[in-house]
Amino acid sequence: MKKSDDGGVESLDYEVIENYAYWDEQAQRGKFYVGYHVIVKWFFALLIGIGTGLAAVFINIAVENFAGWKFALTFAIIQKSYVAGFVVYILINLILVFSSVYIVTQFAPAAAGSGIPEIKGYLNGVDIHGVLLFRTLFGKIFGSIGSVGGGLALGKEGPLVHTGACIASLLGQGGSTKYHLSSRWLQIFNSDRDRRDLVTCGCAAGVSAAFRAPVGGVLFALEEVTSWWKSQLMWRVFFSSAVVAVVVRTAMGWCKSGKCGHFGSGGFIIWDLSDGQEDYSFEEFLPMAVIGVIGGLLGALFNQLTFYIAYRRRNYLHKNGNRVKIIEACLISLITSIISFGLPLLRKCSPCPEADADSGIECPRPPGTYGNYVNDEAIRNLFSAKTFHEYSAQSLLTFLVMFYSLAVVTFGTAVPAGQFVPGIMIGSTYGRLVGMFVVNFYKKLSIEEGTYALLGAASFLGGSMRMTVSLCVIMVEIKNNLKLLPLIMLVLLISKAVGDAFNEGLYEEQARLKSIPLLESRPKYQMRKMPAKEASGKRVISFPRVVKVADLVSILRSNNHNGFPVIDHARSGETLVIGLMLRSHLLVLLQSKVSFQHTPLPCDPRGARSIRHTISEFVKPASSKGLLISDIHLSSDDLEMYIDLAPFLNPSPYIVPEDMSLTKVYNLFRQLGLRHIFVTPRPSRVIGLITRKDLLLGENEDSASMELQSTSVRTRHRDRREVGRNGDMERPLLTSLLV
Repeated sequence: MKKSDDGGVESLDYEVIENYAYWDEQAQRGKFYVGYHVIVKWFFALLIGIGTGLAAVFINIAVENFAGWKFALTFAIIQKSYVAGFVVYILINLILVFSSVYIVTQFAPAAAGSGIPEIKGYLNGVDIHGVLLFRTLFGKIFGSIGSVGGGLALGKEGPLVHTGACIASLLGQGGSTKYHLSSRWLQIFNSDRDRRDLVTCGCAAGVSAAFRAPVGGVLFALEEVTSWWKSQLMWRVFFSSAVVAVVVRTAMGWCKSGKCGHFGSGGFIIWDLSDGQEDYSFEEFLPMAVIGVIGGLLGALFNQLTFYIAYRRRNYLHKNGNRVKIIEACLISLITSIISFGLPLLRKCSPCPEADADSGIECPRPPGTYGNYVNDEAIRNLFSAKTFHEYSAQSLLTFLVMFYSLAVVTFGTAVPAGQFVPGIMIGSTYGRLVGMFVVNFYKKLSIEEGTYALLGAASFLGGSMRMTVSLCVIMVEIKNNLKLLPLIMLVLLISKAVGDAFNEGLYEEQARLKSIPLLESRPKYQMRKMPAKEASGKRVISFPRVVKVADLVSILRSNNHNGFPVIDHARSGETLVIGLMLRSHLLVLLQSKVSFQHTPLPCDPRGARSIRHTISEFVKPASSKGLLISDIHLSSDDLEMYIDLAPFLNPSPYIVPEDMSLTKVYNLFRQLGLRHIFVTPRPSRVIGLITRKDLLLGENEDSASMELQSTSVRTRHRDRREVGRNGDMERPLLTSLLV
């Protein structure tokens, strides 16, 4: 894969390169290293959970307090002058939104949006510079406070996922060296493969912090963002999500004593309303299916409108500089404030009836006496039960049109913005409308409008984001009512099927808009008829085993390839491909100069091991773009030197025959997280065949399981252990290829 022209997008190296530096490092590790490595991974999972939970607590407390101060001041001024209160309300929202967009545009451009498409691309194998930096974490946290506290039609759930990923990445690399916030004791997991596992834990922790749904967080990471999964990773991801849930619940219990200002019981998603509809009848399936269809249609329309507006905004409006981005966000804030302040004036307030204690009707409390000054409380009211007369159809329809339009326009501005809460508000509004119709049509007191609001929220999220399993679990954990599980599954399946008939999911559409080359789980149909040879590059640039420094520099400057085949000649004169050399590794060798030699002859592999290079030297830092050829300065004498590439290349790259279908190549590439695959002519002979039983290398030869293994494998395994004990085993890196 080639670099983009601006160096912004590049593939990640998930493959383990088993060269001499790798084997030397493995030989130096003691027998306790594996256990120590596992313990450290669990410790990092704990730190990720604690860090993400604390970040979520800080964001929610700050948002609730800013919004609480805003409403308290506005209500106090309204008592004297309605116009003055209106002006103060608009100014406070403008200040909060301006602070958010200013932080993003001037300090952390990668913090704009939800960040989920970028994190999905990272876990898919695409490295987008700036996505996981410390300043991006700073911009996400404080930008979310300003944008959500400023009353925009967006949420903080998506940014929390990005926040968790940033925390995980920074922990993995030991902090931020640029801002002198690093520790060498934490610099353990420095490879792309290790960072990928940590970022996966961070994503799940972010969802758990947003919805207090640890199981939903695990499933979100599995279903939506990751392309590679293993059972050991699942346990660590679940552990991080559980730690977040404990941290959040502890913080909420501490804040209930009044130590967090305006933050009461709100801020977090706490719609665990168990007093919902107890049962449902067969005739209700039709209106519930209608909710699924409406969710699919409105979700697909939302994706299409946001894609179109974001495309026009990116290619025309935002090209004029950061000042235009700031003006745009402030203008949307002004419109949102006018609508949110003036919309209630269109209808008269009705007094809350004085109800008996057994009726279940709860009158609203005065402003300033509890938390939830943002959209979360509106969602809780829409989900509430025994509120048949709280909303009118006209009010819900007006709110649906207004908020849907605001959500479409707001998405894509230069502020941290999530779409979970807006999607839930939109869906719960039309779901409540359908529930009102069902109540009036069937005349059954057991039907709750709030249940239909919940199904509407699930249907819109399913129709827009196209999630099924994880979203179903999140909604059940939010509502805390397992009886609704079959209904949520029904509307999700219908809404996803309807939405898929029109376009892709929201995150896939945004990734396409941002030119993030995602490899989806299913290859295109036309790949079945294409061989690998048609998709491979026509011009292959390769290096000899011993290359002159001047030639190496010239080739690196003339192209942007990231992988180069290395060829050598056998004793018979036959040309052999002995491995793959990465561009980043070549740049490290050129900068260090310690591997330069005066002779063009190959060096002894045994002597090559004494060269002072470790695996960590070849790892590209996550906080920078890595070395560039323009950063390396060589003298004329250096250019006349040579480098033997054999000790540093990948001696076992993945190889496919030229006539293999592109579908098979695609599946290999995605499932193994590869960056390069060699396409070669069909081999002339076979030296062996490996089956499943050949891979079952048992530790105890007397066990019954050893009978499943072939004799050749047991013999080779026994001989290898004996040679290893004698210390005379030669690592079969290049010898078998050159003989």
